[in-house]
Amino acid sequence: MSPRILLAAPGALDSDTQAFVLVGFLTLIVPILFICVLSGPERDRINDFYTAGRGLKPLRGALVLSGVYLPAAAVLGTTGSVAVFGYDGLFIALCTVLSLGVLLLLARPLRERGGYTLGDTFALRAPGPGARIATAVVTLSVCVPVLVVQLSGAGATTTALLGMTGPGAEKTAIVMIGALVVCATVFGGMRGTIVIQVIKTVVLLGSALTVAAVLLHRFHWSADSLIDAAREGSGRPAGYMRPGLRYAASNDPEGTLDFIGLMITVVLGVSCLPHVAMQLSTAPDGATARRTVRHSIGIVGTFCLTTALMGLAGAALIGAPAIVAADPGGNSTLLLLTGELAGGSSPRTNGALLVVLVSCAVFLTTLAAVASITLAAAGAIAHDLYTKALRRGCTTEGREVAAARLASTGVGILSIVLAVWVQGWNVLFLTTMSLAVAASCLLPALVYSLFWSGYTRAGLLCTLYGGLFCTVGLQISSPVFSGTPLALFPERHIDWFPLETVVLVSIPAGFLFGWLGSGAGRRGRKGGQGRPGQPSGRREPQTTEADWAT
Repeated sequence: MSPRILLAAPGALDSDTQAFVLVGFLTLIVPILFICVLSGPERDRINDFYTAGRGLKPLRGALVLSGVYLPAAAVLGTTGSVAVFGYDGLFIALCTVLSLGVLLLLARPLRERGGYTLGDTFALRAPGPGARIATAVVTLSVCVPVLVVQLSGAGATTTALLGMTGPGAEKTAIVMIGALVVCATVFGGMRGTIVIQVIKTVVLLGSALTVAAVLLHRFHWSADSLIDAAREGSGRPAGYMRPGLRYAASNDPEGTLDFIGLMITVVLGVSCLPHVAMQLSTAPDGATARRTVRHSIGIVGTFCLTTALMGLAGAALIGAPAIVAADPGGNSTLLLLTGELAGGSSPRTNGALLVVLVSCAVFLTTLAAVASITLAAAGAIAHDLYTKALRRGCTTEGREVAAARLASTGVGILSIVLAVWVQGWNVLFLTTMSLAVAASCLLPALVYSLFWSGYTRAGLLCTLYGGLFCTVGLQISSPVFSGTPLALFPERHIDWFPLETVVLVSIPAGFLFGWLGSGAGRRGRKGGQGRPGQPSGRREPQTTEADWAT
């Protein structure tokens, strides 16, 4: 994907406009980063670093949770899906809102039984280091691929917005963005992440509403005119507002199953992401967590509506063929549309301000998403692996916070190195794979842990490891990994699994592994009463602030 193309409809921005965009960009971004760092905890207390003191009110919590729910990949990808695939893209936007309905069911019990990480939740059902290690492995398997995709996309997007070209510029942008995120996470912790998420949500929603108002004005505030123009600009007017374009190249049965699988992946996977669950821990109690999710439904729903409008406008004003020519994934749609609404290559002042607003929104979206995911991964390493599994709880608050900061740095550096290494590869499938892992491992484990008294340690380990190996194995054997022109390795042919989305198999497998493992664990305890092993009802001691104080 050529960065120069991204803002080239009808042409690239001229040098004066690019300079104006750069100045406006830095004027907004730099103070926000300073505020984020300065908002960090004053003392090295794990409650502050992981949960910001658990004092987040519903409205502010909803702004933060909405920011977590809208990463750059979702913002750019959903807009592009609507522009290129019409009806199927609209359904993807709807599924993002529906996933909050799943989170609403889990919010109260998850907050009431949760600690700092998902490992604390699972430890109530399955004490011991084994469950902690398994949870950390799955958490990192979900977080690191998403970080790579976010940073890789951020490099291309940032260089396009600032008028730079070439793989070297993209790799430099990846390193710079990654370094900024690492600093924000290390020094800001959850408090700094909350600040940047709130600002990101406000700026993102404000820019989306502004763009939506501008394009509706262009179509005389007529939704019918917009849809008709989008249908004509799609290049496939007969099928644009009918299901099936997303997987039109697949055989009918496989395409239908892939579409259903994609919907399930979005609805169930997003709601169980580790950084989403970690965000709920910032609420004072379970009732507040539920109110936070309810408020988030309205915010995310409003944004998804504007996303649908922008996607339709992209098809109408730019044309789906031009969008696909610039980027086969359609992720350039929002930037192309912004350039068109701003007035092309030489926009006026108002147009340049619109470009600055959208540029800052996209950049902040990337920073906020990467910061939240990095913090969740660091919590799994520092809290679950170091404090609970390795040190067995025998450490101090200061040492755990230091370990979390070191883990944030390590995860950030690893993600930067991987993102630079895979720059230019088609790694978008990693996002779908991460969501599939969350839906196939964390969802069954959460449902069983929160609602089934017969769930055992063996069942939890079988769910996490079995679901992980099943999901990754099927994904590697699917057409998105090899054997097709848009696959990661198109020249190789190990695509024996016919579907691009694997959750139709991996989610039932995750639930089955948990049920079989729990049954085997109960039979093993009955056969050996004197052997080590705790019953499912016994809880692992949880470290509280009072424990740290003593």
